[in-house]
Amino acid sequence: MFTKVLIANRGEIAVRVARTCREMGIGVVAVYSTEDRDSAVVRLADESVHIGPGPARRSYLNIPAVVEAALRTGADAVHPGYGFLSEDPDFAEVCVDNGLVFVGPPADVIANLGDKAAARVLMAEAGVPVLPGSTGPLRTAEEALGVADAIGYPVIVKAVAGGGGRGMRVVPDRGSFTRAYTETKAQAQMLFGDGRVYVERYLPDARHIEVQVLADRYGNVVHLGERDCSVQRRHQKLLEESPASRLDAGLVEKMGAAAVRGARWAGYVGAGTIEFLVGPDGGFHFMEANCRIQVEHPVTEAVTGVDLVAEQFRIAAGEPLSLRQRDVVARGAAIECRVNVEDPERGFVPTPGVLDEFVPSGGPFVRVDTHGYAGYRVPAAYDSLLAKLVVWAPDRAQAVDRMDRALAEFRVAGRGVRTTLEFLRHLTRHPEFRAGGYDTTFVERVLAERAQDHTE
Repeated sequence: MFTKVLIANRGEIAVRVARTCREMGIGVVAVYSTEDRDSAVVRLADESVHIGPGPARRSYLNIPAVVEAALRTGADAVHPGYGFLSEDPDFAEVCVDNGLVFVGPPADVIANLGDKAAARVLMAEAGVPVLPGSTGPLRTAEEALGVADAIGYPVIVKAVAGGGGRGMRVVPDRGSFTRAYTETKAQAQMLFGDGRVYVERYLPDARHIEVQVLADRYGNVVHLGERDCSVQRRHQKLLEESPASRLDAGLVEKMGAAAVRGARWAGYVGAGTIEFLVGPDGGFHFMEANCRIQVEHPVTEAVTGVDLVAEQFRIAAGEPLSLRQRDVVARGAAIECRVNVEDPERGFVPTPGVLDEFVPSGGPFVRVDTHGYAGYRVPAAYDSLLAKLVVWAPDRAQAVDRMDRALAEFRVAGRGVRTTLEFLRHLTRHPEFRAGGYDTTFVERVLAERAQDHTE
């Protein structure tokens, strides 16, 4: 096992990884930008290294600075968290070239699955259902239009290098296709430095279901059940739960088996997710793979009792999986709400500032992963996620009630600071959410209802 790990990230995930390191007796090295000099992980770490100014491209995305910090402090391994460099194959390769263990899949696997068009081909080869669409990136608008016409509308144009809900556009008909294709290519180039796109059929009224997998370097792969990530706005998740409510047990079993099959075929190593869209007819289709720990991993930890970060470290250290499929037993229900520093009344615009008051929820079976504290200045330079509020209960109805209580208790205040707490409580109290079985259009319907209420 490692003696010292550098955490190449910030915010709540850096704190969460540091805590597992502590429990495993692993030394912690934090990196921080000028904007994050007062961050919580710097206080928790054994050592901390300043790697650059506020802009991420000059700090958290600066590969030479991160690797130099790891080498200077004598770290054995680098944990990338999620976002930033976590799915950058070049970073994974540079770590290995410098004698550092990258806590994640091999660089070639990240490259193959990070290219969403190539990932579709891999999953199809593994016998995982995929939506009709192009078999690779499309070079011209005319070529893309031909594919769209062949598979039928609506379609979705997606960036090959997209992620985080960005770099995609739904196209309802032929007349609006060329403009959507051109705009998506331009956005992909701007956001990801890669303007390649592909087209697949859009599945309306679908549910977004992902399956957590663990795989070691010896070919052993298990899944740890599913998470429902359908509560999202503009393809960005707001709330997740496990298990998915009102989903046929046989379908869940098939998705788990497909996720294991796809991960094994791709040569996956580490913790990751295989994500699916489930249509109203009960059919499921591969959407994408994530080669990292995910924001919503705590709901899986809550129902299985498995520390996924600890498993990442064991796998990266060369140990075989400590679990077999029969050892994975899910109990009860868990829900996670993402508490963002955003104003839902103004289109979810970020509202950074100093937290004059920060009192997270507590009580039985309540977990809060956060880097916030009273007096903390939330920087404007990074993602607006402030905390993840997670609850567990013996069944879903009790978990929903517990989440309502926990959301009501959570206190965040500061000049100009707004959060999604009230909006999340509105969502979890909504009859459609309480009934379960909602789809990815749920939040948009709720927003339309609220807009209508404000005009009456």
